Amino acid sequence: MKKIIVAFMALAVATAGAFAQSLSDPDASNIGNDSARQALREVSVDRFEREGSWSVHISSDYGVISGRLFEGSPAAKDPLDDAGSQELEDTRVFGVKTEFFRRGVNSFYIKAARPIAIEGITKTVSVWVCGRNMGHDLWLLVQDYNGHNFEIWMGNLEFSGWKKLTTAIPPSPDGVHGIVQSSVYYGNKPGLRIVGFRVDCNPEEAQGSYYMYFDDLRAVTDLYDLENRDPDDMDDAW
Repeated sequence: MKKIIVAFMALAVATAGAFAQSLSDPDASNIGNDSARQALREVSVDRFEREGSWSVHISSDYGVISGRLFEGSPAAKDPLDDAGSQELEDTRVFGVKTEFFRRGVNSFYIKAARPIAIEGITKTVSVWVCGRNMGHDLWLLVQDYNGHNFEIWMGNLEFSGWKKLTTAIPPSPDGVHGIVQSSVYYGNKPGLRIVGFRVDCNPEEAQGSYYMYFDDLRAVTDLYDLENRDPDDMDDAW
């Protein structure tokens, strides 16, 4: 009986460890992997380099907010393994300053000027964030193939300096419910669009001025269908 209990406890610990690992560092190759046919690529979604590409918003009852570009970059950031993307400018970050009127339950938004489409089937999304060691939560806002909006938790901002936050895009269980990224019944438009981010503030720490910064929004996407199209195949986008 003791051996059974010990074995059960060992299995529980191993399962918990694997679950914690999947939350902190999701493996793109195992997300929605129902086939050996995958062509995973890490692509740049946005580098926060262009003026006017992102906007910020908070309810006027809670405070005032502003966003702007700054010169800088996370020192620990790895270069993207893509010759074309390496030639693009990457010298700025996007800063957000929120001035709260009072402590309370509130949120503020960082949104792209227009939803950013990602080709293929997106597995994970990552972004570098400077959170200033506050207990606020960062959410990723996305729009799926059918135009439905979803929010996905990226992580808590209670850390100092820059940190890369990564979240998995949960696959649709049946192609109808959840985040749907493809459909055989419609054209071949990109399956996922990045709308932006939402920060849910810790009521005890939402006071005074809060600063945070964003850089290098990336995605790991499966481009198998796009890369293996026959050259004479027609494009279903008309």
